[in-house]
Amino acid sequence: MAINLDRNLLDELGLGTLPEAEKSSLLSHIYETLEMRVGMRLADQMSDQQLEEFEKYFEAKDDAGAFNWLETNFPNYKEIVQDEFNKLKEEIKQSAPQILQASQDQQNTVANNPPIQPNISPQAQPPQPPTGPYPPSNQQPPNQPFGPTA
Repeated sequence: MAINLDRNLLDELGLGTLPEAEKSSLLSHIYETLEMRVGMRLADQMSDQQLEEFEKYFEAKDDAGAFNWLETNFPNYKEIVQDEFNKLKEEIKQSAPQILQASQDQQNTVANNPPIQPNISPQAQPPQPPTGPYPPSNQQPPNQPFGPTA
């Protein structure tokens, strides 16, 4: 059975109504999670020597070599992938109502709280840049969230 990480999968999981940006983000997250789970499960079955051999393909970004190595050393790896995919699908399906609610809540928050526009009069002067060659040492980079907040 082929694994397709696409919009049809999200429809199957009850998440077809998510906004497009969230669909893309969720599909990427599903792929990364599946890759990590399969990797962990296979690594648990590998000897230290096998792990070293496999890591060489990974470090060289040789996907074809890595798949060939897996087929040779772990002929059941496709079953492991399918098993982990089925588990992940079930987890997502069970969480679909919460995912949809979080998405809706986020959309409502944005709709009810438009970005605040600063009240700047045309005569206002912009802040002056620092006079020294370097920014002041007490300046910190802005605190930005990493990744999706939902």
